[in-house]
Amino acid sequence: MKTRQQGEPLRKLKNSEYGAAEVDNENAPMLLVATLPKRSKRKSAQLVSSRIKKQLNLLDDQPKPDLDTEDEEEFVPSNTALYSSSDDEEMIDGDEGELARKGRRRRITERLPPRSEKSPSAARACCKTRSKKGESDTPRHGTPTIPSRLMPAPQPNYVLEVARTRLHVSSVPESLPCREQEFQDIYSFVESKIIDGTGGCMYISGVPGTGKTATVHEVIRCLRNAANADEIPSFHFVEINGMKMTDPHQAYVQILEKLTSQKATADHAASLLEKRFSNPAPRKQTTVLLVDELDLLWTRKQNVMYNLFDWPTRRHSRLVVLTIANTMDLPERIMINRVASRLGLTRMSFQPYGYKQLQQIIMSRLNKIKAFEEDALQLVSRKVAALSGDARRCLDICRRAAELCEHAVARTSIARLVGMDHVMDALNEMFSSSYIASIKFASVQEQLFLRAVIAEFRRLGLEEATFQQVLIQHQALCRVEGLQSPGVSEVLAVCQRLGACRLLLLETSRLGLLQRIRLNVSQDDVLYALKSD
Repeated sequence: MKTRQQGEPLRKLKNSEYGAAEVDNENAPMLLVATLPKRSKRKSAQLVSSRIKKQLNLLDDQPKPDLDTEDEEEFVPSNTALYSSSDDEEMIDGDEGELARKGRRRRITERLPPRSEKSPSAARACCKTRSKKGESDTPRHGTPTIPSRLMPAPQPNYVLEVARTRLHVSSVPESLPCREQEFQDIYSFVESKIIDGTGGCMYISGVPGTGKTATVHEVIRCLRNAANADEIPSFHFVEINGMKMTDPHQAYVQILEKLTSQKATADHAASLLEKRFSNPAPRKQTTVLLVDELDLLWTRKQNVMYNLFDWPTRRHSRLVVLTIANTMDLPERIMINRVASRLGLTRMSFQPYGYKQLQQIIMSRLNKIKAFEEDALQLVSRKVAALSGDARRCLDICRRAAELCEHAVARTSIARLVGMDHVMDALNEMFSSSYIASIKFASVQEQLFLRAVIAEFRRLGLEEATFQQVLIQHQALCRVEGLQSPGVSEVLAVCQRLGACRLLLLETSRLGLLQRIRLNVSQDDVLYALKSD
């Protein structure tokens, strides 16, 4: 048996994990070789070995510590040590291997997340507490906001820009000239009904652009100011527009929703409104209802119009209805006797503006700003007054003339006022659109069909008619002009061509004699194009 040479390290290990108490037998060298860790030049491995040696030295004097004590933390190496110790198992020789190991260790260290001061259990408890309280870093029910302007909105700096801004149709004027008498009559009517606590109806008529809706809105604004000052009792104001409804029975739904914020079907809303305006209630306020584009609420049985005019006649209704339409004799044309009788005789007619009134409206909008020549303003006023008397058309032409003058000033850098040449260019643009050019170059039968459409609209007092009704007017115009009346299929083809050019709006769901027809251009443009031709 081979004996151990002198100088070899041999020591006794007591109660260690490396084996028995004494290693004096033959298996000692093999045990030591198998159990002792390999020596490494890495600092992390040497650090771990030194910690193990310290613990082994402590075991000679103290009992084996419990695994649950705090000393266990000393055996837990750092993340860098763990990754480095795993690399020790690979024997890589040479400088290239050493450089590769250093680069890999550096990459691993950079990818590791920073150690949190809280323990995992504390982090889980914090997450549970936050989830129970419903707190979150991102607000779930937050309201989106728009950041405020760093700089205020730019204001017009020179005369032409100010004039162009004030002449826009959407600009709210400071006053409504040339409608003082109509304003006073409507104000007196509504004010008396609110003070007396009774109901009533007023029919307001006039061609488009004569200030009907603007005057009523001004009356309501003044009445609200009087109610806020406790001069008259408070009231509800509700406005509906027949142009914004797909079906006339939707009027019930809109009135109920604006009064009570309650949504219901058309039939249910009609029954609820019937109860509201029929039964008395304490502290009941007066309701002022504005019905714009009344002619579009027409139905075959006319039950919508009948209810709107019948509710104000109830004893406890306290409902004031103001209706607006473009035709003066609309009740006599389309309303049956029981509906016209409920409407009553209180009527207000807005006459078209004359050229002096249009000139006064433009001057009030400009508010003492010298931007137009007097001859230019007079030309626009006379041109529009001779055609339709529409104030909106007059404002559009003046605004376009101001834009043209502004462009000319920018090109030449010479300040000047809006003159006759700018107004003539604006008039040519306004009355020389693609639609007017299409009407001018249309065939004779197509022009006759457009004239028949306008004639039927004026006869009915509505803005739509069926093809059968327009066909009768077309045949009558052919006889007046001494032309041979075409067949139904030929007239239908003419109607389809005008619809393809978007001069007419045709109902696509129903073809034939019963399809409904509407104009896609204003009647003034059609009449202007036909007169010019």
